[in-house]
Amino acid sequence: MLLSLSAAALLTIASRLPAQNAKPFPGTKSLTLTKPLDVVMVAGIDRFALRALAGSAAERPARWKQDFSDHQAYAKSVAANRSRFRTIIGAVDPRTGSPQIQLIATLKRPSRVGGTKSWSAHLARWDVLDGVTARGLVLTPATPPVANVIALPDADWTPEQFAGLSAGVAPQEQLARRLVENGCRVIVPTLISRDSEFSGDLRVRYTNQPHREFIYRMAFELGRHVIGYEVQKVQAAIDALGPIGKTSLPLGVIGIGEGGLLALHSAAVDTRIAATMISGYFDQRNEVWREPIYRNVWSQLTEFGDAELAGLIAPRNLVIEACRAPQVSGPPAPGKGRSGGAAPGGIENCTLGEVRAEFDRAAAIYARLKVADRATLVASGEGDGSAGTPGALAAFLKGLGRPGQLVPLGPKPTTDGPLPDARRRQGQQVGELVAFTQTLLRRCAKLRDKLWRGANRTNLKTWADSVETYRDMVYDELIGRLPKPTIPLNVRTRQVLDTPAYRGWETTIDVYPDVIAGGILLMPKDIKPGEKRPVVVCQHGLEGVPMDTISGKGTSGYGPYKAFASRLAERGFITYAPQNPYRGRDRFRTLQRKSNPMKRSLFSYIIPQHERTLEWLSTLPQVDPKRIAFYGLSYGGKTAVRVPPMVKQYALSICSADFNEWVVKNASSEDGYSYVFTGEYEIFEWNMGHVANYAELANLMTPRPFMVERGHHDGVAPDEWVGWEFARVKRHYDLIGIGDRAEMEVFVGPHTINGKGTFDFLHRHLNWAKKR
Repeated sequence: MLLSLSAAALLTIASRLPAQNAKPFPGTKSLTLTKPLDVVMVAGIDRFALRALAGSAAERPARWKQDFSDHQAYAKSVAANRSRFRTIIGAVDPRTGSPQIQLIATLKRPSRVGGTKSWSAHLARWDVLDGVTARGLVLTPATPPVANVIALPDADWTPEQFAGLSAGVAPQEQLARRLVENGCRVIVPTLISRDSEFSGDLRVRYTNQPHREFIYRMAFELGRHVIGYEVQKVQAAIDALGPIGKTSLPLGVIGIGEGGLLALHSAAVDTRIAATMISGYFDQRNEVWREPIYRNVWSQLTEFGDAELAGLIAPRNLVIEACRAPQVSGPPAPGKGRSGGAAPGGIENCTLGEVRAEFDRAAAIYARLKVADRATLVASGEGDGSAGTPGALAAFLKGLGRPGQLVPLGPKPTTDGPLPDARRRQGQQVGELVAFTQTLLRRCAKLRDKLWRGANRTNLKTWADSVETYRDMVYDELIGRLPKPTIPLNVRTRQVLDTPAYRGWETTIDVYPDVIAGGILLMPKDIKPGEKRPVVVCQHGLEGVPMDTISGKGTSGYGPYKAFASRLAERGFITYAPQNPYRGRDRFRTLQRKSNPMKRSLFSYIIPQHERTLEWLSTLPQVDPKRIAFYGLSYGGKTAVRVPPMVKQYALSICSADFNEWVVKNASSEDGYSYVFTGEYEIFEWNMGHVANYAELANLMTPRPFMVERGHHDGVAPDEWVGWEFARVKRHYDLIGIGDRAEMEVFVGPHTINGKGTFDFLHRHLNWAKKR
């Protein structure tokens, strides 16, 4: 039975074999798969990834070396963990020096916008990063403050709502107001919201992505994150609060929903925070992939669950309030004039049982530090009640050195006139972070060049002696490395094609438990006994299947692929068309979400799949294992610059219809070619801009040949981007003295296989004469 192809399509290239004639390839078991190969493959990787998430908490202790002998020793023992956490949330840029919290007034109006007789609310701003500010409110009590608190609302709440100056938040949940009523000076920053109004560019288009996702996409590619940016806003406020007054006041941070996430992350990073209260966020994170993508943090769950972050707060005071927080069903629907493509993901209320289980893990750390009383869990109802319970607020204030009864809820605050335009302020805050990230994009190539200076291009030997550190860096930090497979190959095959020139077998190979490799092997019929031939691995693109690379005119695959796998087989090459797991839309895209927290990507699975495939192919008597080439189109072109550089057995690599200035394509907010504007939410790779662009990846092929195939009308990127990036590859090969091994063919055509210069490249470098 043939998979993933109609009978009509198959008959354009081969006679369809009866089921009883679907014999296995010699030396393999019979394949009895009844579902499409891609469906089985993606489902298996899904199970594998979910098991890793479920077991992540048990693996984390290996990343920690806590010394519980005393508090100072403990802080020193977790310093490296704290530093790593700061890095993976992207809170790494230098903040502006000597920041001040500035009250915003004009000749027409003072900074005060409202309050009561006992406290006032003032418009405020403070500098954070170069060109990045925080804006919001400062709430000041009429009497000298007893503490400084940074109060972080949910992302969809404005500072004015959190302070009770505008409608939308219940009085009990107006935590900023409750704290100023209890004598604290409260700083309330504006958070980047989940609205989509400013998610786009007038010169390109607007999308339905939440603002947080829009910034996440471009920042992630550059080793930054909307979380890290906002943690830096909290830290800048702490910087500014330091000099206020003659005496140092205790400092606390409090947050609900998205603000709770930021409170937890800020306190984990910054030890100046004496007390922390987290409302409606603290939970187990094994299903973080179900949450919005702007909560996706590369490698986080290999080391940090919420309990481990609480461990970075210890021995300081921590209050967890299990309560209701704003829930989100998904991204905004695309409005008029907006494209879709925002990543799925929602926010549901944390269940009390899960909160309690995670808190118990955190409490154990506090107990070992002999400060069990500094970690408090307060439940509002059954974990589904309102935030701001008296018990939680009292415990938080106690942690700030203000024990006693809470001041009752005061009179409703009034405004002094029109409140600031929250919409305009949101646009300004989004715009600043976009501009800052685009500056990082413009500068990253220079930093990347500096990183790669240690790769010595004097000659092939100096390159070989110096490059392995960089190969390991790319594999470990950009792609994510899985252990080598140890289970038997267990190859299963069945014949699915028979033409005058070749026979074809569908194949599956075991890689890990539940993870298989698979594809279609085409074996020319004219191979003589004892003859060993070169192999070309022919890789399909996005949403493709192996048969797309084989099927002839009149089939859906012929347009982009031009039957290149079967045409090469007709030239005498053995070809193998693998199934890669990027098929099934959200089914495969969520694999990235399930993998990223474990420091894995789609290519973490694809590389071992190809290694196992080559391991099997190398055992075939017809195959010369030293002459196996890779040739991929589109997403297969992405594979061409990620897999062969890591799999040294590949003798050469051809990247078709994909090679370009990849970092710009992923992070630019100004170009219509950019993935920032599209539905490929899985495409972004952590810190790629500072690790390796396509030129660096291609250079890792050295001394093996590398080629780019490019159509002038290919909408992937403009010719200028492709030429720019390939020039860096050609220069590298030239400097090392092997310039004849790097080529690019440009033709007049679209996103397709051209099959001319690339075929010549294969014949030449695989030492296989053309048939006359």
